[in-house]
Amino acid sequence: MTRFESELPFFFGQDGELFGIYHAAAGAAAKAVLLCAPLGQDHIRCHRLYRQLASALAAAGIPVLRFDYYGCGDSAGASDEVDWDRCLDDIATAAAELRSRSSVDRVSAFGARLGANLALAAAPSAQLTDLVAWDPVMDGSAYVATLDALQDALRRDTHRFIRPRAASAAEGQWLGFAVNPGLRQRIASLRAERLTAPSLLIDSLGEASPDWHEWVPDPARLHRLRPDTPWDELSRIETAILSHPLVQTVVAHLRERAYA
Repeated sequence: MTRFESELPFFFGQDGELFGIYHAAAGAAAKAVLLCAPLGQDHIRCHRLYRQLASALAAAGIPVLRFDYYGCGDSAGASDEVDWDRCLDDIATAAAELRSRSSVDRVSAFGARLGANLALAAAPSAQLTDLVAWDPVMDGSAYVATLDALQDALRRDTHRFIRPRAASAAEGQWLGFAVNPGLRQRIASLRAERLTAPSLLIDSLGEASPDWHEWVPDPARLHRLRPDTPWDELSRIETAILSHPLVQTVVAHLRERAYA
């Protein structure tokens, strides 16, 4: 594989509110890939992996756009302004921007955790041809309960703070990010959408894995990745999530489907 790396940071969308980085690919491309980030702390922990994946896809001849939703990262807005429906609109806007920059009509997507759920929900409006989902959230209420438990444990963690903080001091937060009640309720109501399934589902949840087969009945579309990913371990929430096997699996899959 010839290494080709060109990263172009820019603002786009209405009033330039969204920030993205375009990874151009050498030569003519048959498809492009949109990287849909997760939310909150997962977004920060996956940042380096998303960059590695974008570079690897570009080196394989597939142009890539990674971007921040409104209220996330370097886009406009604050974390307490993140809105589920706005994220879906942002994905459609980003997909259109990627088509324009790459001159490629076929756009696939990759998403981790809630990034996968968002991409699946936005697939019709963004006209995504296929999607790779990594550990999507199957039960929103359980996911919210986990984040609440992690937030409560974090405020009482004397390894990070001199003394436990009052519950009121951390109210309305998930691991350092303010979250509005509307987004919280929307995530809590999430259930895996059976009508839209990914072309490849990557599972690294280990013993916590749900029964994916009802959603993805074809075994060829389910890839189990080891070791397990420590999404919900309090001791590792500041640790970047990196996985060379994940990058290799996604690149191989999308490269094969690029010419299918």
